[in-house]
Amino acid sequence: MRKTSVYLDDHESEGLRRIAIRTGRPQAELIREGVRRVIAAAEAQPRVYHSMGVGHGGGKPYEPWSADELHEKVMGRR
Repeated sequence: MRKTSVYLDDHESEGLRRIAIRTGRPQAELIREGVRRVIAAAEAQPRVYHSMGVGHGGGKPYEPWSADELHEKVMGRR
């Protein structure tokens, strides 16, 4: 087991303290349980790969911009 520090705001700290008292469990155990839940939820989600130019384009094939189109997009029409 590794030691780590966690900073909680006043509301989080007080809520954790109340739950620990009510359940009779140490705060550290509750924190570890929360971390395990976050890890399990994140690992249950499929991984989303991000790429430059392909992906969230609505299924349209990738077509690179021409130099003129890029210039107009950045600089606007003159």
